[in-house]
Amino acid sequence: MTEYLNIAGNTIAYDVTGQGPLVVLAHGIGDSRHSYRFLAPALAARGYRVANVDIRGCGDSSLGWNGYSRTDIAGDLVAVVRHLGGPAVIIGQSISGGAATIAAATAPDVITGVIELAPFTRAQSLDLAGLLRVKHFRAGYTQLAKVMFGGSLESWKRYLDLAVPAKPADWDAELARIEAKLREPGRMKVLQAMCKTSPADAGAQLANVTCPVLVVMGSADPDWADPRAEGEKVIADLPRGRGDLAVIEGAGHYPHVQTPDEVLALALPFLAETLTRA
Repeated sequence: MTEYLNIAGNTIAYDVTGQGPLVVLAHGIGDSRHSYRFLAPALAARGYRVANVDIRGCGDSSLGWNGYSRTDIAGDLVAVVRHLGGPAVIIGQSISGGAATIAAATAPDVITGVIELAPFTRAQSLDLAGLLRVKHFRAGYTQLAKVMFGGSLESWKRYLDLAVPAKPADWDAELARIEAKLREPGRMKVLQAMCKTSPADAGAQLANVTCPVLVVMGSADPDWADPRAEGEKVIADLPRGRGDLAVIEGAGHYPHVQTPDEVLALALPFLAETLTRA
């Protein structure tokens, strides 16, 4: 059952399943909590209370927010954790990976660990050499540029085709659901606004994170010419010993959709360590 948390006159939609230590799931841009349709029930079945969140402006959460930065999203996630009675581990993908970093740095009393899936957590420089060298990176960059500046739904769908190189069995229905949501008035504008935000606010907080962090990258992620190198840079900017990196071979930008079993296998020991200790 969908629940709603009121934040300054707007609403964050989420649902809670399972019993046990709290895990909060936060998706990426242009998506919704349905992105975690495989991982959420698997975590609940293994003894966790799972709060699956629609980040601001997405899914069933309201439109009309003043901003869509990672700092803004982090504040919402911390509010959800406090509302549900933390502590919690946040699992955040893409933009929400950066938001989870900020949440951990600014609310260490309730955030005991962070799992970042294909995160945009550092300021990005234009990788001209990578664009020339790596075809799928160049293709993904081109489609995202068309989304950012033109609001093209067809370009977003073409990007997703690259970002999920091996499709789950329900992909056609899932793509139709995503398309229907983005056709709602105002939803594409949110996607564009999020595309234009800088990860610099998250990168500035990496040195302030005191809890354990697991970064999970897909080797076939079209958002970087070298996804492993990006993950290594995130780890390097954390305090020494706080971060670990895992790379899932063949996964794209949505490892929790494409390779949920592998993500679950990585998440379970991390959750057992961080939430048991909390």
